[in-house]
Amino acid sequence: MRSAQGWLELGNATEARIELGNLSCAAQDHTEVLELRWAICAAERKWDAALEVADDLIKVDPEEAIGWVHRSYALHELKRTQEARDNLLKVVEKFGQSPTIHYNLACYECQLGDLDAARKWLKTAFRLGDRNQMKPAALRDPDLKPLWAEIKRG
Repeated sequence: MRSAQGWLELGNATEARIELGNLSCAAQDHTEVLELRWAICAAERKWDAALEVADDLIKVDPEEAIGWVHRSYALHELKRTQEARDNLLKVVEKFGQSPTIHYNLACYECQLGDLDAARKWLKTAFRLGDRNQMKPAALRDPDLKPLWAEIKRG
């Protein structure tokens, strides 16, 4: 597992995937392994595969937000943004303290053209998370570009 993480950190997703393949069959469905597998798929921009891994994460641990976040991100990258938003709307109350879910909802609403909803989600994300880290990230996030001027002022 550590070797796979190391390869991924070095930018070599292929070697990371090989290292994960060396794990036992029993280990393949562990949350940490699935999260790393998702990161490898994302690094390779293999969004269909990333979506499958996210679905596996949700099956293994539906009480953790990360599977839902990863699922929506993969859907968004597959140009299925409305489905990405709807996926998170189903669980936003369950994971209401997750700034990432609120931030991603802001991105998806922004891309879908509902700027009022995007503002609401982003305001909540900033309140729940570290605004000093999130604001610069939001100003670099192309999904939030329609709100950049407002974010700069606020």
